[in-house]
Amino acid sequence: MRVLSVNVGLPRVVTWRGKPVTTGIYKEPVEGRVPVRKLNLDGDRQADLRVHGGPEKAVYVYPSEFYELWRNERPELDFPWGQFGENLTTEGVVDGDVSVGDRYRVGTAELVVTQPRLPCFKLGIRMGSAAFVTEFLERGRLGFYLAVVREGEVEAGDPIVALARDPRGFRVTDVARLYARDHDDVEGLRRAAALDVLPESWRGYFARRLSARAA
Repeated sequence: MRVLSVNVGLPRVVTWRGKPVTTGIYKEPVEGRVPVRKLNLDGDRQADLRVHGGPEKAVYVYPSEFYELWRNERPELDFPWGQFGENLTTEGVVDGDVSVGDRYRVGTAELVVTQPRLPCFKLGIRMGSAAFVTEFLERGRLGFYLAVVREGEVEAGDPIVALARDPRGFRVTDVARLYARDHDDVEGLRRAAALDVLPESWRGYFARRLSARAA
């Protein structure tokens, strides 16, 4: 497991459907060692802090294996590293391999898996197609977020070392599945609502789903 590319970018204003939109989804690869802070990487920022960024979404990972699939399916689109707005493009670790609460050392930083990425309309801006947002969610190639347990530095080529696996084994793909498809999986919803390593916003969402079923 290793980092193939480190990508950062500052918010910019683009025109989408005739209106100005500020977005931080445009990330580009950078060379050399990049400091990893509690809220983001140096040189990287998010535009709308109500839904992006914060300590539980400090670092976004997208697997290079998903790039290969997209390139085969959508040859008309360009897919340079960073195209999905990720900070780390990785090799050897995909969504189905990681659980919420798993800890990794990447470079000299220690990071913990928090949640899958849910796409917003700004991914459609990046891809030049609003429909791509739905396709992205339906394909389930979401990538995942990391919180920073210990600050450090990272650069392309650094190994990704598993430090600890959360014993409950609640996969990132389980969170996404319960959100997008398996609305009747009551046991899964219960597990998710009680999972203390899952961000409070997610646990509250699943608890409300359970309450609605019981009403």
